[in-house]
Amino acid sequence: MARRLPSQPPVLPGFSHIHVLGSGGFADVFLYEQNMPRRQVAVKVMLSEVVNDQVRQMFQAEANLMAQLSSHPSILTVYQASVSADGRPYIVMELCSSSLSARYRSERLPVAEVLRIAVKIGSAIETAHRAGVLHRDIKPSNILMTAYGHPVLADFGIAATVAETKDQEMVGMSIPWSAPEVLMDETPGSISSEVWSLAATVYSLLAGRSPFEIPGDSNKSTDLISRINRGKPQPIGRADVPSSLEKILSTAMSRKPENRPETVLELVRSFQSVETELGVPQTPIEVAMDEWALATVGDLEEKTRVRGVAGALPPANPRRRRRRRVDSAYSSIGTVVRETGGGKNSVTSPARRTRGMRALTWGLVAIVVLAIGLGATATLVLIRGANGGGIPVVTNIAASIHGTAVRFSWGDPGLGDRDQYQITTTDGGSSIQKSNQFAVDAAAGSQICITVTVNRDGKTGAPSSPKCADVKK
Repeated sequence: MARRLPSQPPVLPGFSHIHVLGSGGFADVFLYEQNMPRRQVAVKVMLSEVVNDQVRQMFQAEANLMAQLSSHPSILTVYQASVSADGRPYIVMELCSSSLSARYRSERLPVAEVLRIAVKIGSAIETAHRAGVLHRDIKPSNILMTAYGHPVLADFGIAATVAETKDQEMVGMSIPWSAPEVLMDETPGSISSEVWSLAATVYSLLAGRSPFEIPGDSNKSTDLISRINRGKPQPIGRADVPSSLEKILSTAMSRKPENRPETVLELVRSFQSVETELGVPQTPIEVAMDEWALATVGDLEEKTRVRGVAGALPPANPRRRRRRRVDSAYSSIGTVVRETGGGKNSVTSPARRTRGMRALTWGLVAIVVLAIGLGATATLVLIRGANGGGIPVVTNIAASIHGTAVRFSWGDPGLGDRDQYQITTTDGGSSIQKSNQFAVDAAAGSQICITVTVNRDGKTGAPSSPKCADVKK
């Protein structure tokens, strides 16, 4: 099927057009050079035939929302948005590379690299969910790379907004990475379907193909839909992919939404556990601090459990989160667009929303940094419960150094089924895991220390004695 020609690039004050980058169902993307500050940018311009007064109003609200989300380090940065002289709305964005989309098809990506991308992009999706936004088109081609090799999620929420009519709505989706309930019109999108899509995307980066694509067989849209609705994906077929990771992805792509992880954050934590299993440092989870974290210390005592930076964090009370209706899924190049019956399209997932987007919990809050002697050594003072409640204590932590990689390990102090280890590092990092090993990269000539505490249902016992390792220059 022939593709349409790109539209005429608009004249934008302060920008010089260079060439077209790509065309989609509702917009074209052009390369421009911004005059001040001077830099190259990507400009997404809506097609004139889909623009009306209602679209302009929706576009303004959507552009504001996207700009707020783009403060996340793994969401494509939006510089500005406006309407051109010929009446077409446009968004000026960070110029990034789409090389990942080609790489995973042509070469085998290292498992550690894929897990790093999965955690970072998962953090971006979780952040969007907490703002009441569904992406609805998560797939490898919507993961771009910055000039510094940082993955960012692109193409948020314009196509579905633009295509709304009185009786219908357009749903942008890409079949190989769409959950079965979306393909069967049971929902236009939900948190659970985004869990499925993220897992399918991670699978693709590892396997070099989408989960239900069979090499050498017919892979038409109808074939893919049939396989997605029938059952489980094919094995990834790589000896270096741990069986635990295959199981995580298979569970996240379960046919029944209730069998999947409840949130993207839960899935991301599982990816972190595989990183630990492989002996590579855990990629930090980047999710914004919740609004109640600005409360008084007295309030925090009852609400906090884990001091949060990047780690796997226990859920907080979801009642504080405001939900906002979402009309999302920016239809990009290669996206299938289908009309469905009307009805409310919101982030709410039936029977799951009451448990749905769980707020970020922060705990064991650092409140004092003491200067000791002339060296001004930083000491972290943590708030925690006065009573460990019989929670076991970790002892005898060992450390081994391999170059700049440090691996800590310790014996099982008698962990119960509900218990996990909480690791706190000298730089304030925190992680929760089941494994009794923890790996971290450290700069040559530096010292890295960890403290391990057992966490039981959000309550912590007594911390271990700090264990330190000196990395040689």
